[in-house]
Amino acid sequence: MVSITLSVAEDMKHDMDEFPEINWSAVAREAIQQRLIMLHKFREFTRNSTLIEEDALQLGREVSQKARGRSKK
Repeated sequence: MVSITLSVAEDMKHDMDEFPEINWSAVAREAIQQRLIMLHKFREFTRNSTLIEEDALQLGREVSQKARGRSKK
């Protein structure tokens, strides 16, 4: 197994120190593993996509605009 160094804000470290029974390395490993699973699923989902970046950005703008319109009602 390889090691990595993780930096956290001082206030987060203080909060973590309040729970010494927690294996924070295991928590970080699990979070990284879950993110990797999500990224692999996303890659598989978009693998055959014909959208180009500009298409995706335009769709995102349209969704955001419609969401703003709904929240104003």
